[in-house]
Amino acid sequence: MKLAIIIVDYDNSKDTQECLDSLAKLKWQGEKEIIVINNTPKNNLGFAAANNQGVDKALMTGTDLVMLLNNDTKVDRNLALQLSKALEKADIAVPKIYFYPGQEFHHDRYKPSELGKVIWYAGGHIDWNNVMGIHEGVDEVDHGQFDQPHEIEFATGCCMMIKKTVIEKSDLFDPMYYLYLEDADFSVRAKREGFKIWYEPTAVLWHKNAKASGGSGSALQDYYFTRNRLLFGMKYALLRTKFALFRESLKLLLTGTKWQKRGVIDFYIGKLEKGSWQ
Repeated sequence: MKLAIIIVDYDNSKDTQECLDSLAKLKWQGEKEIIVINNTPKNNLGFAAANNQGVDKALMTGTDLVMLLNNDTKVDRNLALQLSKALEKADIAVPKIYFYPGQEFHHDRYKPSELGKVIWYAGGHIDWNNVMGIHEGVDEVDHGQFDQPHEIEFATGCCMMIKKTVIEKSDLFDPMYYLYLEDADFSVRAKREGFKIWYEPTAVLWHKNAKASGGSGSALQDYYFTRNRLLFGMKYALLRTKFALFRESLKLLLTGTKWQKRGVIDFYIGKLEKGSWQ
């Protein structure tokens, strides 16, 4: 069985090389190829479209499985084998993801012995009242409390292994999102097509959170998350939640940051994909 690993690099060769170094030790029983899509500041396709480009290349070379992987990660050598075993039960599989040591949201609160064991994602669901993908276990030190594999609602774009049949029927990411919530949109569409998403805790990796976007709370994150949350919610949420989102967007126009305001405006005028971000 052939596996294609898709990595999108955005002006971050150091992290990408560390990721590739860890992948050099990755165990796999069949054919394997690694496809790196080089997004440059002058020609940035965005996370969604760049991953789509990598997947298109993989499908043309006859892959059976696709694994999307953030470039700012370091993988356990058994990651791919464990995810592929999980695909015996489902169609999309995701691992347990730790913060890379020292990259935790609140790294000062942890003991040195706990670094590298703080959870970033242990499966996920969609909070439809607040319209966002929720990471189970985030900020918790792993003591085995998330070691039960199970079906989930939301697969993170940081790392997921996907059967070719899912992509052929559901496509992959919608390029309108450009960055953020494209994985939630994909998860909803795949589940509506009847595909199962599976959390597999024996598969693990470490993630340098939001490195390419300047970190949590950056202006870039303000812009794309604000705009795309409206895009996602207005597409899938219940009517009462859509009204709540509309009221919230009006409030952001008055009290939000510069880029939150721009995100709201761009959603309503239909300025999607890269949008106004420079």
